[in-house]
Amino acid sequence: MARVLTVGAAQLGPIQKAESRTSVVNRMLALVEAANDKGCDLIVFTELSLTTFFPRWYMEDQAEVDQWFEAEMPGPDTQALFDTTRQYQMAFHLGYAELIEEEGELHRYNTAILVDRDGQIAGKYRKVHLPGHDEFDTERDFQHLEKRYFEVGNLGFPVWRFLDGIFGMCICNDRRWPETYRVMGLQGVEMVVLGYNTPSTNSQSDEAPHVRAFHNLISMQAGAYQNSTWVVGVAKAGCEDGHDLMGGSAIIAPTGEVVAQCRTLDDELIVADCDLDATKFGKETIFDFARHRRIEHYGLITERTGVELPPE
Repeated sequence: MARVLTVGAAQLGPIQKAESRTSVVNRMLALVEAANDKGCDLIVFTELSLTTFFPRWYMEDQAEVDQWFEAEMPGPDTQALFDTTRQYQMAFHLGYAELIEEEGELHRYNTAILVDRDGQIAGKYRKVHLPGHDEFDTERDFQHLEKRYFEVGNLGFPVWRFLDGIFGMCICNDRRWPETYRVMGLQGVEMVVLGYNTPSTNSQSDEAPHVRAFHNLISMQAGAYQNSTWVVGVAKAGCEDGHDLMGGSAIIAPTGEVVAQCRTLDDELIVADCDLDATKFGKETIFDFARHRRIEHYGLITERTGVELPPE
């Protein structure tokens, strides 16, 4: 029997700095209602879903920084999201800034969670590949201070038995790194869900917006194809605090083909029926890692050519 999940990718338009979490959650609930009308089993939200992309702002006061973080999940602002999805028996993925005390110390992560149909948190991931910088940069048109506000994720790239499948998560810049998908692929991942807040322009280069959009898609398509997995990438989009975010949310099949993509830069839901069994062909043929992957030969690059690999 095919394992078909109806998946909704819930793109969010811009969240301005002054917009409240209550307002944002109400927008998300409207997307949940639309997803329920479409019969979705799972709805996927973006990175840092509840606020503006605050790492573009330089802040020195830790109390000012911490206002963008969630100290509990669910909390007063997000309980309605858990309650409504539980009522509809719909699972969801949510990205947010996590403030947590562990072993007597406060930690701050760029985090995502999987929540099951009964409103229980089933999996947590913390972003590993933090881009940007940690001090104010006078050469930039806008800041990208993830390294200032977040710690590197400490949970690795696990997978979870979820919705009768094998699920993994990553966040934004993680999607550009092949090892992100491969580590999960080696664990048999069948669907990778992720969110991103990616500027349409890079203030450090003259890279055109269409090239950046191409890089966004090709990294996810390659990860899907080379690991025979579904990939659901969901954006924050539009002009946020005067800065443009690219959008381009997409649902990508294990063949690497885009099966659905957002057309706007606003709140928008796209839906696709995703057969998890469609991952089997690639996993049992060209990307059967047990039969075809030859990691023991990779070191021969140095031995045979004399070209040394860069240090880790």
